[in-house]
This record gives sequence, C-alpha cells and structure tokens, in this order.
Amino acid sequence: MNTFRLMLTASCALALAACSTTEGTNDTASTRAATAINKDPYPSTYRPYPGAPTALVGATVFDGAGGRIEGGTVLFDGGKVVAIGGADLAIPTGYTRVDGSGKFVTPGIIDIHSHLGDYPSPGVSAHSDGNEATDPTTPEVWAEHSVWPQDPGFSRALANGGITSLQILPGSANLMGGRSVTLKNVASRTIQGMKFPGAPYGMKMACGENPKRVYGGKGRMPSTRMGNLAVNRQTWLDAKADDGKKRNLATETLKGVLAGEILIQNHCYRADEMALVLDMAKEMGYKVAAFHHAVESYKIADLLKANDVCSAIWADWYGFKMESYDGIPENAAYLQNAGACVVIHSDDANGIQRLNQEAAKAQAAGRRVGIEIPDETVIRWLTLNAAKAMGIADLTGSLEPGKMADVVLWNGDPLSVYSRPEKVWIDGALMYDANDPKRRPVSDFELGQPGEGDVK
Repeated sequence: MNTFRLMLTASCALALAACSTTEGTNDTASTRAATAINKDPYPSTYRPYPGAPTALVGATVFDGAGGRIEGGTVLFDGGKVVAIGGADLAIPTGYTRVDGSGKFVTPGIIDIHSHLGDYPSPGVSAHSDGNEATDPTTPEVWAEHSVWPQDPGFSRALANGGITSLQILPGSANLMGGRSVTLKNVASRTIQGMKFPGAPYGMKMACGENPKRVYGGKGRMPSTRMGNLAVNRQTWLDAKADDGKKRNLATETLKGVLAGEILIQNHCYRADEMALVLDMAKEMGYKVAAFHHAVESYKIADLLKANDVCSAIWADWYGFKMESYDGIPENAAYLQNAGACVVIHSDDANGIQRLNQEAAKAQAAGRRVGIEIPDETVIRWLTLNAAKAMGIADLTGSLEPGKMADVVLWNGDPLSVYSRPEKVWIDGALMYDANDPKRRPVSDFELGQPGEGDVK
C-alpha cells in the first residue's frame, strides 16, 4: 500500500468516518451554470466527521469572546456547542465526561494568514504554487486551485498548534493576488472536502515593496508606490465599468468585493500606505477586512478602530526589509489599548504550530511598557477576532451555544511555552489526542517513503 493510501486510511480511521463523507463532487452542469459572482462553482462538500456527546469538566475555560470560567464545563453534541458554564452546569445523560482538572480549554485556534497547501512541505520549486507572478493584478486566480490536501503542514498545525480553521491566501507578489479560501483542518482527498461551509471568499491584495520590486524588476509598471496605487485604481474602475455581457473571472471577483460578498485581506506594512488604501477603498466603494503583517499599525490605531479594520500581525518580526524597520513588539498591545482589532497570524508553516506562544510574546511586550492585557483577551486574538476578519464569527471562534464545536483541551496554560494541545475537536469530532496513537494524524513524510521499511 502506498504512503498516500496509508495516510488517508489512518486519517479516516482516526476520525471514525468513511472517506466518502468528504469526497468531492463533479457536477459539471451546475459548474457551467454558476456564472453569478455570488455562486461558487466549486462548492464545499465538507461533512463533519462523526463525534459523540461530550462534556469537558473542571478546566479553566477561555470562551474566545473575552470570558474566563474557572472549573468550567463545556458541552457539545451534534457538531455544535450545546452549553458553557461553571461546575454547576447540568450534564445530560449520555455525555462522555473528559476531566480537564488543572488544564485549559479554548476555542479552536484560527490562522487568518497561511499558505499551507499552496507552498507545501517539502519546500521545493515544484510545490511553489502561491504566486501567479505574471501580471500585477490577477484577481481571477483562486488559491484553492493550488492547495495540495496532503501537505503535512496541516496535521502538524492541528497537533502542535490546535489549528481547526485557516485561511489560505495567494502570495504577495501581486497588487491583487486572487481569491483566498477558508478551510477546516481535516483530512480529505479533495480541497472541496476541506472548504469551510458558509465561509465567504477573501481577495488578497498587497501594497509596498513586493509588487513594485517584482514588476519594476521586469521593466514594467508598477515600479513605484505611486505606480502601485495607479494600477490598483484603474483596475477597480475597469471592473466597475464592465457591463457583464461577457464572463470575466477577474471582474467577477472584483465585483464580488464591491458587492460586499468577498472580503479584502490586504498585505501592508507601513502606516501611511494603510491610510492610502483606506482612502482608495472609500473612493471605490469596498471595505478592508484586515491589514496583514501591518507592522506599523500602532501608528494609526485610532484610524483602524474608526474604520473597523483588523490588524493581522506577527508578535515581533521586523527589520527584514525597509518597510518592516519600524515594527515593534508592542504593536499588538498598543492596538489593543486603543480598542482596535488584533489578530495574531503566522504566514509560516512553522509559526502556525505556535500561534499561542506568539500571542504570549505580544502580551509580554505590552506588559513591559505598562499595558496589562488579560489572558482571556489575548486568546481572542487567536480565535474570535480572526473569525471576525474572515467573515465566520457567527459560525466559529468562540464557545457559544449553536456555534461549531471547534475546541482545544490544553495540557496547561495555553499562553505558556511549556503547554501544547492534548485533545482537539473539530465540529465535535475528536481529531487529535496526544494520548492515543490512533488519533495522531500523520502524512506521507512521517510514514516514510517506499523502500524505507514497514510502517508500524
């Protein structure tokens, strides 16, 4: 049996579900008919793996929305959170009790900025499918069409980082890089089987050094920041003027943005450029959901708050190019102190496994300058705030009745470098258990290559 089949078999056995539950469809008739911008010709076929009625009891619960319950109880069944409360919360008959004494519970961790699947491991040129660096504006491309579901980064993010949902973005070579896709972090043979049901698309944009370097280096526009804005504005104007008589994939995405159906996720470092992008958004009639990387957000925290724009940031990356030189580790703390939306993101196959530690570093940096941010608020940076900026906050991101039962049981304080996920549920199904070898998902690379011996 080849290693892919072993990986798939192990993953399906892990979740106690038949593989057909996440198999994609091939309805070409409906695909051809899906010409409206608000209809997805490649819809999600995601179906939750089966779970069991579960009661997490005795743990410190961070609900993701800023609440904290000592000795709390979380009930979930049928893929949804049923109730959350204290030790006195009644547990219905038939629920499996999981003792969380001395441990911590959070919602599933969400990474708003990932390239898993588009830049999968191993990181070789044959796997480099995240940047369509052939034109400065490529809104017609979709990140999902490059995602490789077998990327071992997915299972590592689940096991080491408690990642239950993530947004896969095109790269930042282009001013308009194309559509993003939001995934549930489950094993599937098809990308449709991973697509988060009900999640809106995003569109990746980029400003600053990347597009002007890539295309200016080819002797074409844009080669300057003013060129960046000029190309962007003209592209929006052309889309607004399109009469729709002939189907155009790029225009469909742009019109989806203008209709508020597709969310803008904008790579941007400098504060002055973020302000210019906000002006352009008002001119053209769209809204920015989040600025990504945003190392200078602290300079315009009030402006970002007033425009209800999140900053998806690293804890302390800075200085690797000129536009990142004013990055400071206190960025998140100053944003939070101003009442702006903070999200901690990875943009990295290793960093996605330690978003909890990145958030803790940002919290500590704030403490050093006299800004105390409660743990329960910091957890929100990894859960509900990310969900908000991705347009899925009504479905996940916090432990509230009726929301998806995406839950992590940590073996210690999730903001400690010594803690890691002990159990992870996605839609109420136990997808990872550090204490059960049968519930530790593996990939081709953990299993080994042909000729390396039998897999135990």
